[in-house]
Amino acid sequence: MDVRCLEAPSVRHAGGRGAARAIVFSFCYFQLDIIFCLSSLSAVFICSFMVAAPIFGYLGDRFNRKVILSCGIFFWSIVTLLSSFISKEYFWLFVLSRGLVGIGESSYSSISPTIIGDLFTSNTRTMMLSVFYLAIPLGRRQPRRGADRHPIHSPACLSLLTLCRSYVFSSLASAAVSFATGAFGIWIPGYLFRARVVQKTAEACTKEICSSTDSMVFGAITCVTGLLGVVIGALTTRLCRQKTERADPLVCAVSMLGSAIFICLIFVVAKKSIIGAYVCIFIGETLLFLNWAITADILMFVVIPTRRATAVAFQSFTSHLLGDAGSPYLIGLISDALQQKYTTSALWRFLSLGYALMLCPFIIVLGGMFFLATALYFLDDKDKAEAQ
Repeated sequence: MDVRCLEAPSVRHAGGRGAARAIVFSFCYFQLDIIFCLSSLSAVFICSFMVAAPIFGYLGDRFNRKVILSCGIFFWSIVTLLSSFISKEYFWLFVLSRGLVGIGESSYSSISPTIIGDLFTSNTRTMMLSVFYLAIPLGRRQPRRGADRHPIHSPACLSLLTLCRSYVFSSLASAAVSFATGAFGIWIPGYLFRARVVQKTAEACTKEICSSTDSMVFGAITCVTGLLGVVIGALTTRLCRQKTERADPLVCAVSMLGSAIFICLIFVVAKKSIIGAYVCIFIGETLLFLNWAITADILMFVVIPTRRATAVAFQSFTSHLLGDAGSPYLIGLISDALQQKYTTSALWRFLSLGYALMLCPFIIVLGGMFFLATALYFLDDKDKAEAQ
């Protein structure tokens, strides 16, 4: 079954709902109704992930993490393999499999960082979390909870997480990153294609199935910048810790604010230069992804070991709920509302999507502010966690 780049009806008709459902230039497995297809797959996966993550976080703090992790990965792998054999007549079954994959992935993402947090400390932990986000290492024995320090017997409850201001603010900042990356992943390829149409280097899509290289190029850039961002973030934080103990949230804040500048420039230069837009995307995404491993390390510093899995799970829940669960849809709604006035103008279709995407840099700046707030309380929360 070919996987081809499809364009939603709203790209061709002003009154369409495709843009509002955030599916322009996305990849779909089946050649069914593109709106139903992608909105179903995305919604089912994110919802199942959000529901399951807190459950696995709770279990991970109380039972054998190695067993939970192994079962989750096995379940995830089996469901993914079996979904490869589903024919298009059973699309509902494919949607169901995406929900099951979300459950399996939530078990892994909630527990894995806590194991690394128990194995390593300080700068070493930052580097190992970076390695984790680059390539997932397996095969080590399960460490004792809190092995990075003396045993902790405090009966801390879940409600205490909300009292940890560094955890709350860093979780909100993580949601800002998720908001931007979720919207970009869906909309930037379509935005760049519309820019090509305006520049007259590409023809407007008039068929049900359209071809474009922008999705592939953007995907490649995202992969490379993800790797670079994690490595640069870890190295930068390690150097900055020699100057200040608040290095972790400050590095995240500066990278977020810098990212917002270059992401704004995307919408300035895209009309004239696609290459210039790609350069801005590369720098902006590198700075945006700088905080992946650092955010996880902040959590390890301010949350006691016996509550880390729960904390990771609820951070993931918050990140998806306030981030990529709704950002593509919101950007689509704004774009559709703006382009209704000039339904046949290729330029206005391009500009309306750009104006809608301009919401993302503002959200990123807000995330940077949350990281600055994290820096204010980071040392106090870190000391409290170490004292328990």
